[in-house]
Amino acid sequence: MDSNSVSQHIVLFEEAGQRLDNFLFRIAKGVPKTHIYRVIRSGEVRVNKKRADASQKLVEGDVLRIPPMRVAESTQAQSSYLSRKISEDIQILHEDEHLIVVNKPSGVAVHGGSGVSLGVIEAMRAQRPQAKFLELVHRLDRDTSGLLLLAKKRSALVHLHEQIRLGAVDKRYWAVVHGEFSPDSRAKSIKFPLLKFNLPNGERRVRVSAEGQASHTIVKSLRTDEQKSWTLVEAQLKTGRTHQIRVHLQHSGHPILGDDKYGDVALDKILRPKRLMLHAHRIVFLHPAREEKMMFIAKAPAEFSGYSVE
Repeated sequence: MDSNSVSQHIVLFEEAGQRLDNFLFRIAKGVPKTHIYRVIRSGEVRVNKKRADASQKLVEGDVLRIPPMRVAESTQAQSSYLSRKISEDIQILHEDEHLIVVNKPSGVAVHGGSGVSLGVIEAMRAQRPQAKFLELVHRLDRDTSGLLLLAKKRSALVHLHEQIRLGAVDKRYWAVVHGEFSPDSRAKSIKFPLLKFNLPNGERRVRVSAEGQASHTIVKSLRTDEQKSWTLVEAQLKTGRTHQIRVHLQHSGHPILGDDKYGDVALDKILRPKRLMLHAHRIVFLHPAREEKMMFIAKAPAEFSGYSVE
């Protein structure tokens, strides 16, 4: 994008379906989101010669008028550094013309926002400026490590989202929880409905509520220490609600170690975990183009070594 003059862009097939604001975030890397929203509200950005809302979905063939949007050199340099640093920390397990499978470290957000300037998706786009389309297929919490899918084509995104909707994607996590979970080692089905809400400071949280969405997690105990102070479990998501595993385990009386939102501070002081002990270690799905079964495993991070994960 030419930052010094008005430019026109014709929306391609692979770009269609995106919100206008998300599209501009991608092509105007380093430009503050507040500025992008301002030029949309002022009408400087046009879709087919008409004003448009930030939430408008783009259609193939739409003609966009994009005003000049300069990036301060210091901001550009900082964004470039952050994107390189994040990209270096991300392990790419698979990449083809349709999708990317990465192993995300704990502490890295999947996207910018809420005080985070850059995340996995922004860093991957910055490292692939030629990419016409690159979107997250699903999300992981910032402090959760493990497997994350990105789509390189809109058709791949639609196909993978449909698999998720139908429950055809098998996602499994390792978690270390407080106490002895399910002494008989049999898998336990947890179906507490979950409701999103905001704290007075605006922070998003989730709680168990009869008014919430149906949610289902299958949890199996893998190993408990001799003192029964912690248990390593495998959690299989049957639905994909925000903070689902964390809240289901917390409400079952076994919060995840190191969980600063739903954990037990007093118990964490005893066991002293270094991070949220939740890792997306396995995912199985059908390739969006070839329809063949794909399975990926992300080895346990170093912080899990004391819990005999592997």
